[in-house]
Amino acid sequence: MEPYCVPTRASETEFVEKRSRFIGRVKPVATEEEARAFLDEVRRRHHDARHNCWCYLLRDGPVRYSDDGEPQGTAGQPMLGVFTREGVTDLVCVVTRYFGGVLLGAGGLVRAYTRSAKDALDAAGISVVRPWSALTLTCGYHLLARLQLEAEQADGLVSDTEYGAEVTLRLLLPEERAEAFCARVVEVTAGTVCPQVTGTECRAVPRP
Repeated sequence: MEPYCVPTRASETEFVEKRSRFIGRVKPVATEEEARAFLDEVRRRHHDARHNCWCYLLRDGPVRYSDDGEPQGTAGQPMLGVFTREGVTDLVCVVTRYFGGVLLGAGGLVRAYTRSAKDALDAAGISVVRPWSALTLTCGYHLLARLQLEAEQADGLVSDTEYGAEVTLRLLLPEERAEAFCARVVEVTAGTVCPQVTGTECRAVPRP
């Protein structure tokens, strides 16, 4: 399975440009039905707004966008471009605009909708979905910081820590790095610590 990126969480951001209020929202979704349901929810909540522009893209589904009454090419497509440039999928984005009485022009609209989508994505964060090898190791407290650093350098992360007479770490490592990591731990601990691979799981992990 090739790794891919998704939003970490739902988000909402807002800014004002020449008295127009822009509210950007991003939400992770798995299906087109979920995307449409979120769009309908935002439209109901902001039925009095001039525009509710949107886009959604699904890794195994369609890509759609709408300018919702703004000049063609000034809203939905620039919003979509934010996510394609970042390589993020399985999401819906809606930008609500309350018109402030001042025309922004085509260039101003493109910049505003692009900014709103990017702000919302930044607030949501990006996670990488990929297969991970689950490992468990037990070590003395004097080795804890060193082994945490080794895991970090292998692009892994600590999923759980148990403290007792010794420390038990449960780690997630990219599948292709698990074998080398285990060998490295044995090397730096002179064979006193031998990580055990306990399985494989596919999950989204926030990107650093």
